[in-house]
Amino acid sequence: MSSAELDRNLVLDAVRVTEAAAIAAWGLAGRGDEKAADQAAVDAMRTALNTLDIDGEIVIGEGERDEAPMLYIGEKVGRGKGPAIDIALDPLEGTTLTAKAMANALAVMAWAPKGTLLNAPDTYMDKIACGPGFKDGIIDLDATPAENAAALAKAKGVKPSEITVCVLDRPRHAEIIASLRGLGARIYLITDGDVAGVMNTAEPETGVDLYIGQGGAPEGVLACAALKCVGGQFQGRLVFRNNDERARAERLGITDLGKKYSLHEIVRADAIFAATGVTSGALLDGVRFKDGFVHTHSLVLNSSSGTVREVRMKRAL
Repeated sequence: MSSAELDRNLVLDAVRVTEAAAIAAWGLAGRGDEKAADQAAVDAMRTALNTLDIDGEIVIGEGERDEAPMLYIGEKVGRGKGPAIDIALDPLEGTTLTAKAMANALAVMAWAPKGTLLNAPDTYMDKIACGPGFKDGIIDLDATPAENAAALAKAKGVKPSEITVCVLDRPRHAEIIASLRGLGARIYLITDGDVAGVMNTAEPETGVDLYIGQGGAPEGVLACAALKCVGGQFQGRLVFRNNDERARAERLGITDLGKKYSLHEIVRADAIFAATGVTSGALLDGVRFKDGFVHTHSLVLNSSSGTVREVRMKRAL
């Protein structure tokens, strides 16, 4: 698949798919039912994908086939003609956020040529990310959080107290938070949604300089696709809690279970990334229904052309 095909044939198709999922999920926002909101987004995304002239395979999805009846890893989507692509997706990134009508829920998806996205198992991943404009290696997963924040502050020519680090608010991150606060860095805690958390590092208006923490490996692949398009650095290492998770990784062809991955090892070719807001947040406005119209706000990013499109859709109900 050429760069021209990525741009011409797929960019707007991608955003239409995430729009469909976001609208479906919004119908259950604030209802307190995470599973129902997620299922609505899954159903809408799958239906939209299957209208497209693509030969798509889900490499990051809702789980393995026996766990997820739709959009499972290995599922074929599209009409089976057109470009062969790997698809990473999260129809509803922030199920709890949606169920509680809280900020920053997204429908997200990434596309890349077949065989170029890391087929990450549904395990945890240690992650660190920063935005563009820094020399390679400015951040390192094996350094302490304080060391990484200090290095970024030095590179920016500011005091460590002027660095803001996004961290998922989880008990497992207590040591990360203590390390950063010991340095004097500012911490931006989020309850869910670490794809958006990583993306925030590449958007100056969010004020986030660094992302550190442990979250889902599939979300790590999606975040890398976004950074591939807009610039930035990322490192990740899979975390296994038991032998079943190790076996799951091995089934997907991962042999070096302790490998530290860079962004370009996770996304090995040009990619498209699309995100549509479900609930309003730092990056995107949420779905709105007003005066007989539905309104959505999306970003669609293309690494081959370096373009960032902001798409606002208004459609009659």
